[in-house]
Amino acid sequence: MLELYDVVELREAIAGEQLSRGAVGTVVHIFSGPPPAYEVEFADADGRTIALATLRADQVIHRGG
Repeated sequence: MLELYDVVELREAIAGEQLSRGAVGTVVHIFSGPPPAYEVEFADADGRTIALATLRADQVIHRGG
């Protein structure tokens, strides 16, 4: 199970958010489920939020962080 502020990578593109497979984001909220879900923030190189997405555990890979 992921924890708050874990860094994750998308396993699949999220077209509605214009996020491509491999995009890296940070877990900013955890929904207890079931099944568990995560609010993930994606930012640009300047640290500005470009997307917030609620994702299932199977949609992301933990990258450490």
